[in-house]
Amino acid sequence: MRIVVVGAGGVGGSVAAIAARREFVECLVVADVDPARAQAVADRAGDPRVVAARVDASDPDDVAALLAAHRADALLNATDPRFVMPLFRAALAARVTYLDMAMSMSVPHPERPHELTGVKLGDEQFALHDAFVDAGVLALVGIGVEPGLSDVFARYAADHLFSEIDELGVRDGSDLVVPGRAFAPSFSIWTLIEECLNPPVVWERDRGWFTTPPFSEPEVFDFPAGIGPLECVNVEHEEVLLMPRWVDARRVTFKYGLGTRVIEVLRTLHELGLDSTTPVRVGDVRVSPREVVAACLPDPATIGPEMTGRTCAGLWVRGTGTDGAPREVYLHHVVDNAWSMAEYGCQAVVWQTAVNPVVALELIASGVWSGAGVLGPEALDAVPFLDLLTEYGSPWALREGG
Repeated sequence: MRIVVVGAGGVGGSVAAIAARREFVECLVVADVDPARAQAVADRAGDPRVVAARVDASDPDDVAALLAAHRADALLNATDPRFVMPLFRAALAARVTYLDMAMSMSVPHPERPHELTGVKLGDEQFALHDAFVDAGVLALVGIGVEPGLSDVFARYAADHLFSEIDELGVRDGSDLVVPGRAFAPSFSIWTLIEECLNPPVVWERDRGWFTTPPFSEPEVFDFPAGIGPLECVNVEHEEVLLMPRWVDARRVTFKYGLGTRVIEVLRTLHELGLDSTTPVRVGDVRVSPREVVAACLPDPATIGPEMTGRTCAGLWVRGTGTDGAPREVYLHHVVDNAWSMAEYGCQAVVWQTAVNPVVALELIASGVWSGAGVLGPEALDAVPFLDLLTEYGSPWALREGG
């Protein structure tokens, strides 16, 4: 398979490191608006199949030209959500398989943002479903770790563990720390702000999709692998928009163990207007406050050597088991930063995000996964994915009782 990865940040670099070990990859082009950054990723991969290129992810014509020049079979979007739609449209125009790890952006309801949905995550992409079907092109959306792996877990639970599902509850948390840094996000601050400050979405069978205030409905969840109990709160996330489309459940939620420090910082950024993407004048230049915040923080791709701890992504499922008895399980995947740094030179969060699209690409390359249109991971068979993830050396696990 010939793959173009757009974005040479932490996740794009991890994709290259993982894919370089897999035989299904014929060529992997790492493309970025900064060619030096892309070249550094290719150099670290140390494989002649991994090459660098320059591309403007905001320009569909530039992206389409890159896809044609490298005879790409697939485009993997490893950028932040601002660039989803130009990359998505470029893949459709070029009739190239598309994958992403974050979906098109939401817009809150103009009058009742903490009750009603406005434009939901992924709405712009699902609006082009028929166009992808007509073109015979697969767009596999939300196939990072979250969204992604929990969506696979939802399919597995529905097919193999439960006869009826009361709730699909994504619960993510970690005990990752960067000594000496009070605030050092392990992934893009742009994505963190979008997820945490937008109104969270909940789905219920009787109500459909609705919203709540940010950081609502706190609960303590006990994470495995020594991470322990963390307070988790509602966060806007794609799983809630994806799972109900393919998996029958009474309720779908996403809660993240952010911690009080992160919540305090995000609230302060919002109160000061530093989460805004609208440029403001500073001297002779105009600059987005959010971009200033991002520029002041350490690059998530570079903090791995300083970081310690583990990150856990998982799905808490409650309902009726296949034997007719009540059942509750937590399907999960844990990555220890010490392991991912020693094995791949990548910090745990970006590695855990990157491994899932590489597994998906291998399944698509082999024909095990296929289709046309805009599909989430729930639309495809979970077993081959989970088996291959284990083969990659990063097994998943199931805990009875949540």
